[in-house]
Amino acid sequence: MQTKIWDLSKNIDSSKAETAIKEIAEIYKKGGLVAIPTETVYGLGANAKDDAAVKKIYEAKGRPSDNPLIVHIYEAAQMDDFIAEIPEKAQRLMNVFWPGPISFILPLKEGYLCERVSGGLSSIAVRMPSHPVGRVILKETRLPIAAPSANLSGRPSPTTFDHVFYDLNGKVDGIVNGDQSEEGLESTVLDCTQYPFRIARPGAITVEMIEQVIPGSVDTTTILNTEKPIAPGMKYKHYSPDTPVMMLTDLNTVITPDKDWENTLFAVPASLKHYVPKTAIYRELSVDELDLKNANHNLYQILHELDTETNIEQGYIFKFPENDESQAFLNRLAKATGNQEIGAAQL
Repeated sequence: MQTKIWDLSKNIDSSKAETAIKEIAEIYKKGGLVAIPTETVYGLGANAKDDAAVKKIYEAKGRPSDNPLIVHIYEAAQMDDFIAEIPEKAQRLMNVFWPGPISFILPLKEGYLCERVSGGLSSIAVRMPSHPVGRVILKETRLPIAAPSANLSGRPSPTTFDHVFYDLNGKVDGIVNGDQSEEGLESTVLDCTQYPFRIARPGAITVEMIEQVIPGSVDTTTILNTEKPIAPGMKYKHYSPDTPVMMLTDLNTVITPDKDWENTLFAVPASLKHYVPKTAIYRELSVDELDLKNANHNLYQILHELDTETNIEQGYIFKFPENDESQAFLNRLAKATGNQEIGAAQL
């Protein structure tokens, strides 16, 4: 398959961009796959009403078909076709956080979306992204677009056009270049099928942020771990590079310099760089140990680099202290490393 490329990273108001957007919308309507940018990560989109199109997503990614997909919309009115009920408190959260990096699991109205999108469940996750390129494409299609991350299943999620091209060139109809994703981690997924609501997947919208809007609305005692996944990323291994990588803890001492570190990557905050051997490959994960925004933004870029840079044989990524703000970062890092960690003094 020849994959078409559209560069919409500079100007989406030009006549050339308008032509490209119409072409992308037509591909969706005809059952094709196009990877588009969102503010979280790039998504591999298909018409959520078209069973054959959604099947192509699973085939292109090598993804198990019982892992449900998130449906992306341009405006809330689209949910009237496929959502049975929106709880009043969920609506209040949508009013605050949409468009943005949070998906809501809601009861599904049968008969509009193809069954494959939900993985056979009676609920579906819905999101309204804020990325300007993604939004203008969703507006043009006027379709609900099912879109998991635009990568091969099990690989780190893509935050740049290059990441998508590396994994999916030749496997999909098209890829849109919309520059780097702002957030860098997948959306928060909030299960609104019961109350209090539950976090099915942590992301940029934290429990604290949700409870500032509706105090006591999130059950923080429940850890979702079901045999049947209710949200993307719950059941199967995700985010993992092929190159060995571990979480680095207790970085409060200089790592022994008399080893051969030249093929080892250390991704740590700039404030802790002085502990990293000078012969190692250093990547700035964040400004300091409180800077989760940059850490979230940079994590997948670093995981991709572990595999694409031929001189890197192993990697260590700083493990931030556990708190509400670091929950999403630590969730993805634990999956990328297989929950393996090592203290700096042990290296």
